[in-house]
Amino acid sequence: MKTIWLSVFIVSSVLLAVVLLRNKLTWGMLRGFALHLVLAAGLLYVLNYSEAVPGMYIPLNPVTIGTVLTLGVPGIALIVGLQWVVV
Repeated sequence: MKTIWLSVFIVSSVLLAVVLLRNKLTWGMLRGFALHLVLAAGLLYVLNYSEAVPGMYIPLNPVTIGTVLTLGVPGIALIVGLQWVVV
């Protein structure tokens, strides 16, 4: 089973590299990604610090930041909802 997951990971990584090289990654795209990444992490930090949702703490890790980076505000709602249901 591990070999199947490893092969899927390798194939998807190679295909991602091909797509990135074909579309000529520009500095503007990298700058936009970095800006969104910093804003997502900052938003999570502000939400944790301000205690907007009492009793909730959203950890700052790659999974939560990536979720907020990808989904935006619905990503925050998803994480808070998951914590409310699971914890």
